[in-house]
Amino acid sequence: MITFVLAIIAVAFVFDFINGFHDSANSIATIVGTRVLSPFAAVLWAATFNFAAAFFGSTAVAKAVSSGFIVQEYVDPTVIAAGLLGAIIWNLITWWYGIPSSSSHALIGGFAGAAVAKGGFAALLWGSKWIQTLAAIALSPMLGMTFGFLLMALVLNLFQRARPRQVDRLFRPGQLLSSAMLSFAHGSNDAQKTMGIIVGLLVSAKAHFAGQTGWMSHLYLENADRVPYWVEIGAYSAISLGTLFGGWRIVHTMGSRITRLRPVGGFAAETGGALVIIGASHFGIPVSTTHTITGSIVGVGATNRLSAVRWGLAGRIVWAWIVTIPASAAMAAIAFLLLRPLTS
Repeated sequence: MITFVLAIIAVAFVFDFINGFHDSANSIATIVGTRVLSPFAAVLWAATFNFAAAFFGSTAVAKAVSSGFIVQEYVDPTVIAAGLLGAIIWNLITWWYGIPSSSSHALIGGFAGAAVAKGGFAALLWGSKWIQTLAAIALSPMLGMTFGFLLMALVLNLFQRARPRQVDRLFRPGQLLSSAMLSFAHGSNDAQKTMGIIVGLLVSAKAHFAGQTGWMSHLYLENADRVPYWVEIGAYSAISLGTLFGGWRIVHTMGSRITRLRPVGGFAAETGGALVIIGASHFGIPVSTTHTITGSIVGVGATNRLSAVRWGLAGRIVWAWIVTIPASAAMAAIAFLLLRPLTS
């Protein structure tokens, strides 16, 4: 059983890597789309600030994921393994089709689907974290859109007498700052979700670590109040490496297909998205980075004219957001049913 638990920890870090790979578009799409940085320089820049969040961010989101969604008695290594598999499969499907879906909601949906497969809907811990997370599906893109729109409108009013080329020249270095801020926000919120899953695993598997000596004894956790330092560093390292490889299919969708961006627009979109995500991380809400930055990009595009936004594409993205939790939950439930005979 201990080998199985260690294998799940490895799978959790694989999910975190895929999360970074899948969601790298959140951090770099605008800066690549505006040609402020080359693709390789952009992913290196984003990965650096993803990892920097390990030293300055809180662990509020990790604690929420580990204990805020599922009744603890239904959490076991098989449930967590199935939840991770469901989330990974959905992430790979949406990456293949270039759809910027939420890795965060895929993970939460997968975790919930596996738990329901084990204990029915009584396994779900209905409360504030579910309310906050489900509300954020609608609120985070709306807030991102609002912040992006307002920031872009403010900049346009401040520089209305300046030539477009002068404004772009000014905001090219400004976009380096806004991209770094967004990458930091991405790491501070998204890496914590994997941390929370691993903490939940180590609490649920405590009986299998009892009596262990040496380095194995450090894996045992009595409760979910503390996130081990090695889990933090492992999660931030995995998501940073994933970002470094870049999910270019989604970068293309977000960087140029939703609306055309200039450096000033990229600055407004990234800054607006980062402010929303950092606020959510502070309150321990596992918000979707993808939803937020997509909404912010739409808000920036709408300051030009409504027709500047490709609303048909935006609508398909919204449908992907709606089905992410039930789709990943269904895949995780199937994974649980297949894994249970092998692990019981």
